Amino acid sequence: MGEKTADLVTPVPKSQVLVRPAAEKDIQAISALGAHVFTLTFGYSMPASDLAAYLEDAYSLASIARDLANPLVDIIVAVDPQDTVMGFVQLTQGTTDPCLEGVESPIELQRLYVSQDFHGSGVGRKLYETVEGMARQRGFKTLWLGVWEENFKAQKVYERFGFSKIGMHDFVMGECVQTDWILSKTL
Repeated sequence: MGEKTADLVTPVPKSQVLVRPAAEKDIQAISALGAHVFTLTFGYSMPASDLAAYLEDAYSLASIARDLANPLVDIIVAVDPQDTVMGFVQLTQGTTDPCLEGVESPIELQRLYVSQDFHGSGVGRKLYETVEGMARQRGFKTLWLGVWEENFKAQKVYERFGFSKIGMHDFVMGECVQTDWILSKTL
């Protein structure tokens, strides 16, 4: 009791982390990881009923299956040698925000989530580099994302990846309204 889960996990060498497109077999793991990370990061900041409704909308098995089937959405997973999902990222075409007006050929980076057991192991960077490469290869010129104004850890990660703040918007989850910073990076 009192031990951190991360202390019980054997580190996976970076060379053994595989990044691949998500498949139907990954839906359960993505759903569970997404709901867990979202709850840890944001759960304390909203009413329980708003959290439950958002998790059902965004991270239910049906929702992840819809995202996986959407041709405008790419979900990429990082897995260990046993094919256990350690993290995932979503790249979404066709989304925008008013502060992106005039920005050339944008694509949105969404949900860069890594299990706490693998924070600091390079899994997040590997996922990020994969979607940045995909965006470049497809001819997009701007990568953008929204990050909660109080998620300082994520803001620092995105700053290291070369993103800068270009605006803000409200992120509404039921009665809860939070402010997201809009960050972008020219590719």
